[in-house]
Amino acid sequence: MKKIVIGLVGILLLGGGAGGGYIYLKKPAEAASTEHNTVEEKHAKKKKGGHGDAPVEFVRLDPLILPIVDRSGLSQIVSVVVALEVKDQHDADYVRSMQPRIKDAFIQEMYGVIHNPAGMQNGNVIKVGILKNRLGHIGKKVLGDDVVQDVLLQVVQQRPI
Repeated sequence: MKKIVIGLVGILLLGGGAGGGYIYLKKPAEAASTEHNTVEEKHAKKKKGGHGDAPVEFVRLDPLILPIVDRSGLSQIVSVVVALEVKDQHDADYVRSMQPRIKDAFIQEMYGVIHNPAGMQNGNVIKVGILKNRLGHIGKKVLGDDVVQDVLLQVVQQRPI
């Protein structure tokens, strides 16, 4: 009798899970909010009107991986993925051609931020705002003020070892 009840409960659980999965996975995706979309569209139109008809370009650099060595040896690995916002395709091609130089300057600057107490929070966590500002300054210094409009940090990851 006990085995029959356990088997019946198991069948009900499997049937309920299959039915729930069918109901929820069968629905098509819906937009979250039309109000949010209209705000984004207005912002895009305003930005597009200010810069002309050409949209901005984003150049994603290869991931920057820095091993952090302190007095006790290798303590952590920092990985950063950076994208540079430029105004047109010509500037995007220029940034791609200068990618080795900009990556070198970014790595040097990141080591400066990491080894500076002002660039780290308690627990050796990088202050992302300071890192972003310093990388923006270096990007404009290496590529020119009129090329780089903004530096976007897409991923900042710290892994202690």
